[in-house]
Amino acid sequence: MLKSQELFKRAQELIPGGVNSPIRNFQSVNSTPRFIESAKGARMYDVEGNGYIDYIGSWGPLILGHAHPEVVKAVQEAAAKGLSFGASTKAEIKMAELICEMIPSIEMVRMVNSGTEAVMSAIRVARGYTGKNKVIKFEGCYHGHSDAMLVKAGSGAMLTGVPSSLGVPEACAQDTLTATYNDLESVAALFEQNNNQVAAVIIELVAGNMGVVLPETSFLKGVQQLCQENNALLIADEVITGFRVSNGGAQKYYGIKPDLTTLGKIIGGGMPVGAYGGKKEIMQQVSPLGAVYQAGTLSGNPVAMAAGIAQLNFLKNNPQVYEYIAKLSHTLCEGLRDIIKRHDVKAVVNGIGSLSCLYFTDHKVTNYAEAKMSDTEKYSKYFNFMLSKDIYLAPAQFEATFVSYAHTEEDIAYTLDCAETALKTIK
Repeated sequence: MLKSQELFKRAQELIPGGVNSPIRNFQSVNSTPRFIESAKGARMYDVEGNGYIDYIGSWGPLILGHAHPEVVKAVQEAAAKGLSFGASTKAEIKMAELICEMIPSIEMVRMVNSGTEAVMSAIRVARGYTGKNKVIKFEGCYHGHSDAMLVKAGSGAMLTGVPSSLGVPEACAQDTLTATYNDLESVAALFEQNNNQVAAVIIELVAGNMGVVLPETSFLKGVQQLCQENNALLIADEVITGFRVSNGGAQKYYGIKPDLTTLGKIIGGGMPVGAYGGKKEIMQQVSPLGAVYQAGTLSGNPVAMAAGIAQLNFLKNNPQVYEYIAKLSHTLCEGLRDIIKRHDVKAVVNGIGSLSCLYFTDHKVTNYAEAKMSDTEKYSKYFNFMLSKDIYLAPAQFEATFVSYAHTEEDIAYTLDCAETALKTIK
């Protein structure tokens, strides 16, 4: 790893923390980031030629694995025609058609460049449509790094010791109200305390930024009902779960019909992308039709659209993908649970579909407070042991493990063998 160490040293002189997204610097796992040179299928290869079984998949977009032939071909063909036009393309229409077809709650959609942009825009639309300012979010849920959402956020923000961020004026966050995930009464209380002031509730239908926290029975439908009763919009943040939990997202899986949905990751096939959409009457408030302004020079980028269209079409035409990745992930989760039980390890496993998280705690994890009880030092030891065995997990306790269509039963079996050795020694 000498080359990675040298590159990291150079990077730290030029880039804050040596990385362009905080979690990549491996600080929370007391290690040095590996600099990746290439990837194919379920494997990534660093600058020294070491190969790793990758369970991050670019933090979720690569549901088919790295460099899937159909996605790569689509990108190459699009790039050969031009990288960006700043003008309308047929690809934007194709992408919109696919999204609206596969997620029925979305009747109109606007492309942006990231999940952060998607959330920021959806909240602006909700405020413009309702004429109200306050937004309810859930403790530990990460909705990007816009000012208003950096309040008790998840993901890497859980590891900083700072509940929000410096540089965020109080005025930007004062209209962000925080409820407890899986606690319907906390949502109802905020509505009561802020009567007729709440524009929207934004929620990760599966909380994927404090590990993987599943909604308890009737919680999501209860939140939806509270929104309806209080004339507030329900915004489903499906940046992670969109086209991951099912081909219609987590909302299809749980039978929820939000007013607005934010998307990212999978719809770009690995390219930078985001989108927000929902009911036509709401989306018609967006400029140039309405008075809610939002724009982007590279929004609907033709290369990103080509990658996303190729991936979504593959998922649409090959529903067995979801059965396969869910089966592999289930094998991984059940294997870990068996190891935990046999060796009396203080750990629990949460999972749904191809998403999972191993928490080093002996408590059930249903919300942010319970997730925070995890032993991050033990996770650090576990991570580094697995990395030494060429298994690339998230370099932080509070992130999801992603299984892709490129993973094999052999990959899972090897991972479980290594996990057993690790868990026996660090329990």
